[in-house]
Order: sequence, then structure tokens, then C-alpha cells
Amino acid sequence: MLIGIKSMSLSGINGYLVDVQVDVSNGLPSWEIVGLPDTSVKESKERVRAAIKNSGHYLHSQKIVINLAPASTKKEGSFFDLPIAVGILCDMELINSTSIDEYVFIGELSLNGKLNKMNGILPMCIEALNLGMKKVIIPYENRFEAGIVKGIDVYPAKNLSEVIWHLNGTQPLEQFITNPEEILVENDLYKIDFSEVKGQENVKRALEIAAAGSHNCLLIGSPGSGKTMLSRRISTILPDLSFEESLEITKIHSIAGTLPTNKALVTSRPFRSPHHTISSAALTGGGKIPKPGEISLAHHGVLFLDELPEFNRNVLEAMRTPLEDHVVTISRTNSTVSYPCNFMLIASMNPCPCGYYGTEDKECTCSPRND
Repeated sequence: MLIGIKSMSLSGINGYLVDVQVDVSNGLPSWEIVGLPDTSVKESKERVRAAIKNSGHYLHSQKIVINLAPASTKKEGSFFDLPIAVGILCDMELINSTSIDEYVFIGELSLNGKLNKMNGILPMCIEALNLGMKKVIIPYENRFEAGIVKGIDVYPAKNLSEVIWHLNGTQPLEQFITNPEEILVENDLYKIDFSEVKGQENVKRALEIAAAGSHNCLLIGSPGSGKTMLSRRISTILPDLSFEESLEITKIHSIAGTLPTNKALVTSRPFRSPHHTISSAALTGGGKIPKPGEISLAHHGVLFLDELPEFNRNVLEAMRTPLEDHVVTISRTNSTVSYPCNFMLIASMNPCPCGYYGTEDKECTCSPRND
């Protein structure tokens, strides 16, 4: 018997629909997953098998074939554990299959049947709504970020048993509802503020002008002059985020896995300060499965590069195009993805290797050759 379950996956900052087709038939016991799955998807059969067993149901030894359509697209991640389990249980007639077409199922299963928190739930829910889907079942810990999507009914579940009870109508899940406007009004209070800086009037004036026009800025001064202190406070004088900006930032942090569990939206402008030993892939994004880098995590915020000359030349050169286009494109063998990176670049450096050139209280010890 063939069962089709709707699920979602990620491509860059956007989600896309995946049709999980489950066919269970008599024959030599086997379990095959096709449709260009990666290792994490192939391993789902062991998680699903144990989750079904530990949820109180017996899985018969049969031939199980699972197709992830479209088959021409590489599938990555553990998003498909829940839809695969639901498809198998529908085929076993343990779940009422009359209403499953109304839902999108997203979730990773533990061996005991618990649904684990997932990265990237927000962009997947947004794409599900754009495709006309009205109901989505997700892990309970992702309820806050999914709940801000207007127009879609979010049903958070803690484990596989709750999903079964909900679909059979014996114990329906409670719909999670939140108000994005109220969350955006309740902006996070910064622990630091630009008004705390005493003195340095010329530098503060320059940074205020840079913040007003979203200009990049380079601070040059001796150690202890306040370069880092001032830079960390620039985001506190930037304009408040709009809902569209907050949503875009939240999507990036959701994919990167840096969004707190109990937080629906990123309501304050991000400030990122990577160490000077960072690689170009970590700064701009990359990896075997391309993930957002520091410049994307600083989207609509501030990227601070302390001790600019200490950064590798290749790392700095990698930022040239993203700074101009406000988009970084990462190309790999399996896919090409783009992440937004519209940020304000603030850098600091010493005037010389020892750091005291031009200061009155301490003499510079550098030789002329160091210039």
C-alpha cells in the first residue's frame, strides 16, 4: 500500500516541499530509502524503527521502500523521521489516513519516540504557507518560531504517540498561537549602551554618522583607547528592527541553530565579533552542507573585526563581493545556496605593531622598517 506524506527540507535560507512516499509490501524483509538521501537521512530507518517499537507498536518484517520526491534534489538532515514513521503507521492502519493530506510533518525522532528540536523550522513553515498548506506538526521545542507565521496552524508534539493520538482524534494536540507584533514591541534590552561612553567625543560623533548612514568604519588607536568598547555599543544606536528585518534575521539564526528555544523572533540587531584566526568558510559560510557564516549571522546588524591586520588576507578578500552585493553565494558539488549579508562593518587596529605610535603617555618602540 502506497502512502504519501508531505514534509519540508531546506535549500539555503528557503524551504521546499518534499513528498515522502512510503510503500510497505510483502516480500523479503528490507528497508530502502531512495531520492538522493544523505547519510543522516539513510540512518533514519534505525531511529524510526526504534521509535515505533518504543511507542508501543510492533513493526512487522516487511519490504519497505521510501521515496523522497523530487528525487533529483539532494536530501539532507533528519527532517523526515516523523513523516516516514507516520507513513509506515498509516500503512499498518494504526493511524487514520483520511486527514494526513492536510498536514505537513517535520521532526527528528529519538529512539524512545521523543521529537527533538530542529534547525530551520521557521523558513520551512513560511514555505509551507506559500504552497497553500494550512497545518503543520512540529517538535514541541520549535513552537515559538513556527508560531509567528500567520495563516498556518501549528501543532507542536512532544513525541510520536501524541502525533498518533492527534491524527486518530483520541487526544488532539493544542494549536500554538502567538502574536508577532507583541513580541516585536517587547524588544530585548541591551546590557550595554552607547550613552555609557564618557569622553571620546570626536569618535562618538564619527560613529553616530556611520550608524545613521550604515557606513563601514575603521577605528585606529592605541591599546586601551576604547575601540572595542565603542564598537560593541554601535548596535544600540541603530534603528529598531522592522518585522520583515526581524523575520529575515530569525530565519538565518534558525538555520544556523543559534536561535534560543524559548524565543520566537530576534528582536535586537545582531553583533558578531569573530576571532582573527577564523577561516574564510566560517566567515562567509560553507561546509559540506553549506551553512550561514558570520557575515550572514550579522545580517541587519554589526560585524566587528578586532585587530584587522591579524586576519588572514584570503579571509578579508572573501568579503569583497558580499560587502558590495549584500548576498553571499556558496557553491558546492551538490548545491549552490545564497544567504543575505547586509551588515555594517566595523574594524579596529593599532597604529603600529607595538600600538603606541603617536601617543603621549608611552613611546613607540617600533623601528621605521615596521612601516
